Amino acid sequence: MFYTSTRKNAPAVRASDAIMQGLAPDGGLYIPQSFPSLSALPYGEISSYPELAFEVLAPFFEEDPLLELLPEICVDAFNFPVSLHPLGEQQMVLELFGGPTAAFKDFGARFLAASMEQILRQRGEQLTILVATSGDTGGAVAAAFAGKERIRVKVLFPKGRVSDRQKQQLTCWGGNIEAYEVDGSFDDCQRMVKEAFMDKGLSMAHNLSSANSINLGRLLPQSVYYVYASQVFEKAFGAKPTIIIPSGNVGNATAAYWAHTMGAPIDRIVLALNANRTIADYLASGEYEGRSSVQTLANAMDVGDPSNMERLFALYPTIEEMRAMLTAYSVDDEQIRHTIGEVYKESGYILCPHTATAERVRRDYFADKPSIIVATAHPAKFEQTVEPLVGKSIDIPEQLAALLDKPTEYRSIGPDYRALFA
Repeated sequence: MFYTSTRKNAPAVRASDAIMQGLAPDGGLYIPQSFPSLSALPYGEISSYPELAFEVLAPFFEEDPLLELLPEICVDAFNFPVSLHPLGEQQMVLELFGGPTAAFKDFGARFLAASMEQILRQRGEQLTILVATSGDTGGAVAAAFAGKERIRVKVLFPKGRVSDRQKQQLTCWGGNIEAYEVDGSFDDCQRMVKEAFMDKGLSMAHNLSSANSINLGRLLPQSVYYVYASQVFEKAFGAKPTIIIPSGNVGNATAAYWAHTMGAPIDRIVLALNANRTIADYLASGEYEGRSSVQTLANAMDVGDPSNMERLFALYPTIEEMRAMLTAYSVDDEQIRHTIGEVYKESGYILCPHTATAERVRRDYFADKPSIIVATAHPAKFEQTVEPLVGKSIDIPEQLAALLDKPTEYRSIGPDYRALFA
């Protein structure tokens, strides 16, 4: 299989090259030339999540050097649980926080790290990864790449816009992981990464790549859990679910749309936004306009100009097609607070602020529909927000607790990409 740029001005490449490059030479994002069908997937013979991941992902690596290593990569990457938790009649929560940093980003980051390590070993090369984070991505990437001998990672995060525990996860690694606190927003961090890639001399000198959701190696594995969850749901209830996804940079939602395109039994995909309403406003007006991000309680979703919209524009090129496939609702901070408290009072289940946006949208617009909301992070990562709302301390997952006692190290810089290499 080959991959082309969303901007249509770069050569088609195999999966390994798309993963290593991150961004296409013309500044676009890599997308598959076609999508395989899930119709022949032997669900009855699949006994584990890593095995399902291999079966779903193998067609994307046809004639690629990674194909023969893909079973090993899937076993290495997906060594933690994926859970569906009931939350009402034909209502479930897809819990994606079982990995080492208690956030859904662990799926893509660990797959990407395992893939890149194998590719670099085959090629005998070194690599520098740049990653901008609004909260969870950086911690997941740092954890996944820590100790990789051929890879150096530079993590950029916006000053004052990540939770204390998120910051701890971004800055506690040392070694081959370098953390940078940027005096600006997530959009500034993301712009710095893109500008560094477009600086051809710098990019070649440091062999730059990306671990953000602009990287194909992050999105492909995220599509697997939508295949898994929708199949489990349909088998249990005899209905295709509406899947409601907390959305910031839209990588997670794009992975769901790719799963849907392959034939996963999904009725509809809905984006739950915080006060950053760019996508909702686009669907209303028909005019897309990126903007500066607004700071909210659901900080990992504080994105004003989502990069992965390029991939959705490639999938649904007209506003009519986009409106037919895309639904988005915005949730404000007060609604987030209310939903966390309401759900805990009713069921004893605790939501993180991001997951609460999805549950608010479900309750307001899809309460009578078979549905899955996506839990993108463990609530213990946001204890300062969540604990006062539920009136109790939240148990810290073992994997997260192990990171909280480690010493931290980071540099404070302005929003100029050249400071990363000074």
